[in-house]
Amino acid sequence: MNKWITGMLVLAFASLLITKTAHAVTSIQNDKVKVLFCEGKFSMTDIPSGKRFCVVALDGMSGPARAVRAKDRTFGRGQALEVSCASGSGSVIVFPDLPFAVIKYRVSNKRSETKVMNKIPTASIFVDLARPVESLRGFGTGGITSLNDNKGSYMWQAIVDPQSRNGVVGGWVTTERGSGVVFAGLEDGQACMKAQVEYGRLRVAPDKAEDLETFVVGYFSDARTGMEAWADTVAKVLDIKLPPLPTVYCTWYHAGSSDEKRLPVQAEFASKNFSPYGFSVVQIDDGWQDGQTKNGPRKNFTRIKPDGPYKSGMKATAETIRALGLVPGIWLMPFSGSHEDPWYKDHQGWFVKRDDGTPHDSRWGGTALDMSNPEVLKYLKDEISLIVHEWGYGYLKMDGLCSGAAVNHCYVNDAYKDDQIGDAVLFNPEKTNIEAYRDGLRLIRKTAGKDTFLLGCCTPQNMRSYGGPFGLIDAMRIGPDNGPNWKGIRTGPIYGARNYHLHGRIWYNDPDPLYVRKSLPLNQARAICSWVTISGQLNASSDAYADLEPERVDLLKRTMPSHNLRPRPVDLFEENIPSVWLLTDDQSKTRRDVVGLFNWDDQKDFSLNRSLENIGLSGQVEYIAYEYWSNQLVGPFKGSLKQTLAPASCAILSIKAILDHPQLISTSRHITQGIVDVVEENWNDKAKALSGISKVVAGDDYELRVHTNTTKGSFKAVNAGVSVKDLKAGVTVSMKEESGLVRVIIKSPVSRNVTWTIGF
Repeated sequence: MNKWITGMLVLAFASLLITKTAHAVTSIQNDKVKVLFCEGKFSMTDIPSGKRFCVVALDGMSGPARAVRAKDRTFGRGQALEVSCASGSGSVIVFPDLPFAVIKYRVSNKRSETKVMNKIPTASIFVDLARPVESLRGFGTGGITSLNDNKGSYMWQAIVDPQSRNGVVGGWVTTERGSGVVFAGLEDGQACMKAQVEYGRLRVAPDKAEDLETFVVGYFSDARTGMEAWADTVAKVLDIKLPPLPTVYCTWYHAGSSDEKRLPVQAEFASKNFSPYGFSVVQIDDGWQDGQTKNGPRKNFTRIKPDGPYKSGMKATAETIRALGLVPGIWLMPFSGSHEDPWYKDHQGWFVKRDDGTPHDSRWGGTALDMSNPEVLKYLKDEISLIVHEWGYGYLKMDGLCSGAAVNHCYVNDAYKDDQIGDAVLFNPEKTNIEAYRDGLRLIRKTAGKDTFLLGCCTPQNMRSYGGPFGLIDAMRIGPDNGPNWKGIRTGPIYGARNYHLHGRIWYNDPDPLYVRKSLPLNQARAICSWVTISGQLNASSDAYADLEPERVDLLKRTMPSHNLRPRPVDLFEENIPSVWLLTDDQSKTRRDVVGLFNWDDQKDFSLNRSLENIGLSGQVEYIAYEYWSNQLVGPFKGSLKQTLAPASCAILSIKAILDHPQLISTSRHITQGIVDVVEENWNDKAKALSGISKVVAGDDYELRVHTNTTKGSFKAVNAGVSVKDLKAGVTVSMKEESGLVRVIIKSPVSRNVTWTIGF
């Protein structure tokens, strides 16, 4: 058993075991996919629809195929078709309950000397969506493109019909030693997806074989569900279990690293004003550390800058933050050094080299520390242990991650770029770039401990840092730096939409901070706050809290905490920045749907006229909505949703099917209007009473908005109250009626779950 397979046995995705009992059958299937081998290629049919959606050619492989049994630790028993050639073998496998066909590829070395390989094509997938190819689009890490303009994507790619959302989704589900890429384009007038895995320098010894990374492909009537299924598969393979999502203050965009005088002011304000709403982390950014550099930040993270902003030391600052009940966070570049820094003078052997023996230096990222060198791994372990266990930081923002893969920084990188992977010479030549990178990340995770939140930053520096951390970090900056202006804040929604399916499955997406400072017009601040809240992605802010006006402070409160659900962009395959998002909470008996509408154009109105079925609601039901910012009912409406938004603005609609009794349609507590704060809601038809339980924050007037126009006519509220225990705790309640609506205001001197009842 070769070295890679031995290593994989410790992972959730164990190496594939194939029992070679060949027989004449040349087709295999599960409940979703049928695979037929014919004339050297694999034809794939979607069983539910009966559509043949692609033909797959394994690179360099030719018939005949034999059917064999397969067994996998993650997916169980399956069926495989295997082909081989002098340079290796390939298999297409189907497993029960997996909506993809799995493609495995093995390379062999029959030569007498070691074979060194870099970019290895594995499969060409010719896609048939029964649509003109000019109407199809590629969708990947570079966004939505025509097939002629698609430059390639990292780890996954979809070829879709935007009109119907039908599509074929392909992606790599392992990334232990290689960096998976997927190209989409046209070949001989046909839509084609090509899977390729890149290693830098993969060494295969004489008479040995190497199993490459694992690829999956499948057809989906809605390609969004396919992208989500791919992410779910990666999470299953790597046994990913994410911690709770924090809410964060970052110093960078208004104070740099801040300092030991200003930071406690912000932390104290956050503790008092935001902690009751779900705030948790105070993170210090670049500028606290020591070192000298002519290329990017200073890179000695084992000590403070003596004349820098934290003269009392980072431990004292962490203790100040923890004393306020918050988690201290800190920025660092764990895989970067500077070969010109005198501190590294006696450690030149710690750096990755190029072929000419010079240090592997990259713009801004500095000199790559060699994660295949045991001395460097010891240094990294000591550094992380110092920061986490001695100083007390429980949240690490790790920048310049791609240096760990020993690749060049090529910011901004989203679609595929030739980054000259393979130009690095590692201390241990048996390690590939990605393997060394993952070794470093595993060491950080092991040293920091499972309770330390690890945020990677950032994939656009080089997208090799995208797949390599899968399963080893908790969150990832998925876009370039934004900024406190309209152009800047649009960055997060662009990259957050492209990668929405990773969020909450593989990691939490970090779209960079939201802003509410006075220089940002209120409508724009509401738009970015609403997008972060509806999308559910990492909520970090970078403003001087103590200087904010009360209205802006209140705006931040309405974003906290995250809902921990999985919303979808509706027009993902139509727009570079989707304008419509659907957030659905169907985890309790009372379903809640919130539609976020966004006008990303700051010059023109945005008019929406979209069918409810296209959004994800029923086209046969009459609905009523409540718009959060205008604080009013919208509708009723049926069949389609029509709205007009002013430039650079948003509308957040809580949408309910009209029932035969009054129902809660919105609350004031949070932009999601009930999803994070309403614990329970019940209608008692006999008593004609609506009751529920809500999480109420001390001193924060809490308003229930109840729709009273029903299919049986209009109901009139006669009383509203709370439980005896709530009354004893000082909770008060009042009520006022409007046309079709009753507002119930609950005030509590303490944060508590309040039990309320409204009689009709």
